Amino acid sequence: MTGATAPTTGIWNARYVWVTVGAVALIFLAAMQSLAITTVMPVVSADLDGERLYAVAFAGTLATSVIGMVAVGAWCDRGGVLAPLSTAVGLFVVGLLIAGFALTMPVLVAGRLVQGLGTGGQTVALYVVVARVYPGTMHGRVFAAFSAAWVVPSLIGPFLAGAVTEFLHWRWVFLGVAALTVVAFVMVVARLHGLPLHTDEPATSRVLPRLACAVAVAAGALGLSLAGELGGWAWAAVAASVVVIALASRPLLPRGTLRAARGLPSVVLMRGLIAGALFGAEIYIPYLLIDDYGFSPTWAGLGLTAAALAWAAAADVQGRFGDRLGNTRITLIGTALLVMALLIAVATALLGLHPAVLIAGWALAGGGMGLMYPRLTVLTLAYSSPQNQGFNSSALSISDAVGSAASIAVMGLVFTALAGTDAGFPAVFAIGVVLALGALIPGLRLGHAHEAAARG
Repeated sequence: MTGATAPTTGIWNARYVWVTVGAVALIFLAAMQSLAITTVMPVVSADLDGERLYAVAFAGTLATSVIGMVAVGAWCDRGGVLAPLSTAVGLFVVGLLIAGFALTMPVLVAGRLVQGLGTGGQTVALYVVVARVYPGTMHGRVFAAFSAAWVVPSLIGPFLAGAVTEFLHWRWVFLGVAALTVVAFVMVVARLHGLPLHTDEPATSRVLPRLACAVAVAAGALGLSLAGELGGWAWAAVAASVVVIALASRPLLPRGTLRAARGLPSVVLMRGLIAGALFGAEIYIPYLLIDDYGFSPTWAGLGLTAAALAWAAAADVQGRFGDRLGNTRITLIGTALLVMALLIAVATALLGLHPAVLIAGWALAGGGMGLMYPRLTVLTLAYSSPQNQGFNSSALSISDAVGSAASIAVMGLVFTALAGTDAGFPAVFAIGVVLALGALIPGLRLGHAHEAAARG
């Protein structure tokens, strides 16, 4: 069963159903973890006296995910998928266990760093599974299903995480996801084992230099997130970290990415910019609802629900009508929705608008991302060959992680610098606006990789 030769059938057809179920289950649990931890982290940082490491707990996970992405991408390009996927899931679970049992914020952050190694590798491995198991005609539907896997977590994840935190303990948010991941992965292994997931023409490029670059990128991203601890040297540390990230990331990305070259480089660059705009700002939505509006963790979590539902709905639209809409129209609509959501967040924080305005406005961000995110993944695979599916998939995920980590780190630095004033929340949302508008530059240079023809 390969992407090149498999006949065109539905992704829930008997030939694919168990692979689809297994992959979607892993995405589901990753979504549950992401939404849950975003909801409860204000409580965790208060409990462990770790407000200064609040942003690091998010940015650190994204930083180390780069190492996992590169390692697993190279591993997949040299052979099968099952072993690297197993390793990644194992690291994800270990990281959750360390965080769940942590007694101090630095230990919790350490667990998040280990978790990041697994999260990044798991994402890349699942992309390669899609490329090698499903024909190109199904890729849009598969990634729409991945986005739809966020629907149930978006409905129950934030609310459930808040309720668990209030009535049990926040530790169970980490430990519960770890236990469920083990159960889901056992099912995945049973379904993927025996499928021909090896590439017929394994890559032969050197891996160690790329891994060294990945470590440097992760160190730079961590440097960004920790810069606030350096007092007057903070902005010098930011500048140095940005230089390290820019230089070290170049070998990990398609040539021309940093200058928005037409085609795959712009696909990869746009992913990083929109990820930075959304995920950097999103961690402050529950924070704002708890801090300024007195929401409980349970109800603050629901502030992310509308956006997640809009994301899933828009992803389904993209899966069905993406070719008809076209890349340029998807870019313009998606970025417009994202910018509008961020501007509403700025206005809410500045003017003290009703929290319902913020929650409803943030749904626009989910709609915009639901159109753009899976489309960029489809384009990446359409631009790829069996020899570079792992590299290109890891490049897309690296851009995603670096963009998010850098954005979260800079926003955290600005937010900390403005602590005690009313400007912190508006400032971080305004940074998101700038990033979203910047995404238009590569977004209008995506080109076409015969994705419409490949999908029939």
